[in-house]
Amino acid sequence: MSTEPTTATPEVTPKATPTEPVKPTEPTTTPAVEEPLGESGLKALQAEREARKAAEKRIADFEKAEQEREQAAMSELEKANARAEAAEKSAAEAAAKVLRADVAAAKGIPAALLSGSTQEELEASADALLAFKGTMPSVPSAAGQGQVGVPITPPANRLDALDAEIADAQKARNFTQVIALKEQRSALAAKTTKE
Repeated sequence: MSTEPTTATPEVTPKATPTEPVKPTEPTTTPAVEEPLGESGLKALQAEREARKAAEKRIADFEKAEQEREQAAMSELEKANARAEAAEKSAAEAAAKVLRADVAAAKGIPAALLSGSTQEELEASADALLAFKGTMPSVPSAAGQGQVGVPITPPANRLDALDAEIADAQKARNFTQVIALKEQRSALAAKTTKE
């Protein structure tokens, strides 16, 4: 340092205009290395640069592995969430089935006929079905259908009965009935011989 008094004179630095790029004064193709480092200093500097590159590569590898681990952990978390949702859905369906069965049993209605998801909806559906059931016409009786009081004959005796019916139909000259009765007799005879 010098001991001379200095007056501060402002230095004028060239400013770049937006249309004119700033030109460097020295070429920047090679970094400036100070001579006092010597050969051993240059080797140490080179070794430091290689160590830095290796460390940066290890950091990048570690960050990549960490991202993969986080993605795998997220996938496991998503799988666990999906399993939990499926279990909740299954439990809700089971509870709905139990509720439907309870209402059906209490009202005396088949559970498959009930609609709704809440107890109130299921009970309203059961009440509507019971009201509808009460307004249905009754089924006509079987009175007058077939031969009343005639016992059903077993197949061995039925052949004899068919022979008698065939003879009656022949006497009445009802040949259509004769043919139908003979077909019945043939089928019954074939069935009894197989047994």
